[in-house]
Amino acid sequence: MRAEGQSVSRKRIERVMRRHGIRAQTPRRYRVCTTDSKHLLPIAANLLEQNFAAVKPDQIWLADITYIPTGEGWLYLAVILDLFTRRVVGWAMREHMRAELTMAALTMAIQRRRPEPGLIHHSDRGSQYAAGDYRKILQAAAITQSMSRKANCWDNAPMESFFGTLKTELVHQDAKLVHQDEYPDRETARRDLFGYIEGYYNRRRIHSAIGYITPEQADRKTA
Repeated sequence: MRAEGQSVSRKRIERVMRRHGIRAQTPRRYRVCTTDSKHLLPIAANLLEQNFAAVKPDQIWLADITYIPTGEGWLYLAVILDLFTRRVVGWAMREHMRAELTMAALTMAIQRRRPEPGLIHHSDRGSQYAAGDYRKILQAAAITQSMSRKANCWDNAPMESFFGTLKTELVHQDAKLVHQDEYPDRETARRDLFGYIEGYYNRRRIHSAIGYITPEQADRKTA
């Protein structure tokens, strides 16, 4: 409604939702650990320190891994998110959490965006991001690495918010519709995740942090 130039209070929205029996989906709270920080690999300094501000696209990328339950076991999703536009610029899915997963997402992002030297890449301290092969890809693209403090999810809060949105709007909603807690298999999950990321989130979902426009619109405005 804001995008259409209409000003409506939160309380009025709440009244309209109650009148029509509409309730907001809330995220679930259980979590599988996807960060293995017990390693001797190099740890990068925290360059963001929770200052989540960018003035243009491809200035700061956030990276992380999440998991999707299926009848065949976990499907792991690695994502690269542009902080300025909130656009998913790279992603990959695998049956494992090895560095190959995160490297595939990073390679996609670099090939798609061709960022200029100096871009900051921020992630947790997981071995997937500290691995030598991963750091070589960053160095080849002149990307500066940054890492969160140990066991501090707030240091990558926008990325955590994206995963919460994805699971609330897609995974848990689908599970509710078919009365089950997981996808029947990994291929079904892959199709749904691809459609959500590329067909809905980047192109059609408005985002309050970027002025109630879509990530694609935010990208075009700064082109």
